[in-house]
Amino acid sequence: MRNWLADLVSRGCGFTRGRAAAVAAFVAVAASAAVAQPASEVGGEAGLKLPDLSSVSFLGMDGHKLLMIGIIFCIAGLGFGMAIYMRLKNLPVHRAMLEISELIYETCKTYLITQGKFLLLLWVFIAVVIVLYFGVLSPVPGKPVTTTLPIILAFSLVGIAGSFGVAWFGIRVNTFANSRTAFAGLRGKPYPIYGIPLQAGMSIGMMLISVELLIMLFILLFVPGDYAGPCFIGFAIGESLGAAALRIAGGIFTKIADIGSDLMKIVFKIKEDDARNPGVIADCTGDNAGDSVGPSADGFETYGVTGVALITFILLGVKNPTVQVQLLVWIFVMRIMMLVSSAGAYFLNSAVARARFADADVMNFETPLTSLVWVTSVVSIILTYIVSAVIVPDIGGDTTQWWKLATIISCGTLAGALIPELVKVFTSTESRHVREIVASAEEGGASLGILAGFVAGNFSGYYLGLSMVFLMSVGYYMSTMGLAAAATMIAAPVFAFGLVAFGFLGMGPVTIAVDSYGPVTDNAQSVYELSLIEQEPNIAAELKKDYNFNVNFERAKHMLEENDGAGNTFKATAKPVLIGTAVVGATTMTFSIIMALTNGLTQNVEKLSLLHAPFLLGLISGGAIIYWFTGASTQAVSTGAYRAVEFIKANIKLEGVTKASVADSKKVVEICTKYAQKGMLNIFIAVFFATLSFAFIEPFLFIGYLISIAIFGLYQAIFMANAGGAWDNAKKIVEVEYKQKGTPLHDATVIGDTVGDPFKDTSSVALNPVIKFTTLFGLLAVELAVKLTETNPGLTNLLAAVFFVISFFFVYRSFYGMRIGTESAAAKAHGAGH
Repeated sequence: MRNWLADLVSRGCGFTRGRAAAVAAFVAVAASAAVAQPASEVGGEAGLKLPDLSSVSFLGMDGHKLLMIGIIFCIAGLGFGMAIYMRLKNLPVHRAMLEISELIYETCKTYLITQGKFLLLLWVFIAVVIVLYFGVLSPVPGKPVTTTLPIILAFSLVGIAGSFGVAWFGIRVNTFANSRTAFAGLRGKPYPIYGIPLQAGMSIGMMLISVELLIMLFILLFVPGDYAGPCFIGFAIGESLGAAALRIAGGIFTKIADIGSDLMKIVFKIKEDDARNPGVIADCTGDNAGDSVGPSADGFETYGVTGVALITFILLGVKNPTVQVQLLVWIFVMRIMMLVSSAGAYFLNSAVARARFADADVMNFETPLTSLVWVTSVVSIILTYIVSAVIVPDIGGDTTQWWKLATIISCGTLAGALIPELVKVFTSTESRHVREIVASAEEGGASLGILAGFVAGNFSGYYLGLSMVFLMSVGYYMSTMGLAAAATMIAAPVFAFGLVAFGFLGMGPVTIAVDSYGPVTDNAQSVYELSLIEQEPNIAAELKKDYNFNVNFERAKHMLEENDGAGNTFKATAKPVLIGTAVVGATTMTFSIIMALTNGLTQNVEKLSLLHAPFLLGLISGGAIIYWFTGASTQAVSTGAYRAVEFIKANIKLEGVTKASVADSKKVVEICTKYAQKGMLNIFIAVFFATLSFAFIEPFLFIGYLISIAIFGLYQAIFMANAGGAWDNAKKIVEVEYKQKGTPLHDATVIGDTVGDPFKDTSSVALNPVIKFTTLFGLLAVELAVKLTETNPGLTNLLAAVFFVISFFFVYRSFYGMRIGTESAAAKAHGAGH
């Protein structure tokens, strides 16, 4: 085992033999320690058992049969996604644009295959811990390890495959939609270039949620109850690992390419998406790797992990088996209802938007997107109350709890609409904050523009943070109205917070749809420029003959750029929803760890206090990890961007050519992939071993650590995401509204945008899966530590130190192993001159 892992890591990631040996040594030490432990003890997730769903009746049938009907709805959701997929594929598109979109897809495919191999390498680390925990220390009671362990490992791989699969589907849909949107712009009407990206987003959203729900229903309905708990945990850890890797690596990749491409506009005074710039294809690939692959995998994981958190809480915190079944069935019926409400709201909103804008010459692209979010929220809230009244009219003899539970979920569903409205205050092209950035840059250049963006990001943290606190407070208040007594529930407010996070996802398909709108609009603009369609011989006559419309190229370009601004805004709106879900949902999962450590809140409760020094130290430690992570992910972007710029400046050809060579474009993609994986590897191993180390140091220190990374991560992510969104749309105002490309003002806003790129699309968005992965993996890590401490506390302390040293090494390496160099090019040139 030791030699095999060392060889795999050494070959797969370019480690030195010494570094690989350090990792292999960890496996050997942990394995030898684990073998010395008694295998008969049972605790934690191995003890989670699902109750018999058929023991309670709903609507004249038992819970098992009711949820079997839900599978039909999941299949219908998959059909919905595939139907839109086929419709997009069959839309008209010019061959020049199709060629570019297929080239983008091929580079995306190469990137994804590379990431898939990388994911399997990272899975080895998780698999080792799963084997030690479920195979040696805490087997599923009464079941042979040779049966249970492969099942749990298999479901962790299912989680990874789910995240990876929906990400692949997302880029395929988006790379169909980008060229079709670009082509639709040639007709001169705005409605089609709004409708096509939204259809692509709904296809991804419905497919994503349906696949997620189908897998979880399979575990719930077809896996034996004493296996289901561990399978849910394995599945959640797998999808969390997949999302973290794809989100972080994708975020690094896309911003290396974006910055490298954007800076050429300043250096060479060339236009946006100039076909001669070899960084543009990489930028288009990055739009999908970061803004499509990342959110798709992230949304898949968010939906699943939040559900697993609630399931875990119900199994640990609710004592009455009948109430357990009622709550489990109710939650899954609510999930099915979310699919129905999102699809219904989409069709309703589409009918209204078509009536208003189908023949319009001008439209505000944000208007129908905003109405879609609100219509979905209202429909979801109404159905939440109706379905709750029907499914759980009586909980523990209390006939009032159904509307209280529905109100708690509705707080989260309302947040799904309210948070985007608050985000638009700071990031929309109509925002006073964004216009303040433009005004500041106009007078004071990039410096004042960047400061104005910092202001927008910081202010947004205040408003979004307090809005979440208010809605969680309403949920808390409702939980004090008899829920604990009716449901025989421990810590009902924690369950309420989990339901608020669940409600955030009440409009999951639509949240994913408006997020996916952005990469399509961004790519559509690039496809238009890269296709060089204006230079095609007799193109106007060809379009008239083959497609029966008169083309207006200038109008097409204007509308595509304007729509890209709306895409930027709605990409920004989804980010705080996902990070908010991560933080609120992590509260519920952390409670599961607390329940295990306190034996159901009967022991050691006093250690959950600031008076317990390790708990306080954990609260302080979490912030250090968040700020390191922000720096490490940004460092990977800045180093990769430096190398990309260096290559592009040396190889770009502007004279006598119409487009960059494919070889040069592939080289830029290769640079982006290389630094994305190097950055991701450092970050993952540092986070992995930090989690083990803090869990092994002291369990209640680890609880403080988890709370800390959630709170620090929430505000860091909100600040960075909205500051970056504001800088992005400030540039868009200068390009679309002011028509000042190539001016000093444009240069200033481009610089602001390049600062905001890793803010909004790398560091902030990746905090979401990092928080959830740490919390989920922490479930196993802290149980592992407790088991070892029972028989050998000295070894536990030694391992904590070893794990911290390994983590610190990769923290150190995330900067000093990723540096651009000790000398800048200017300094070298100066030295050569002397």
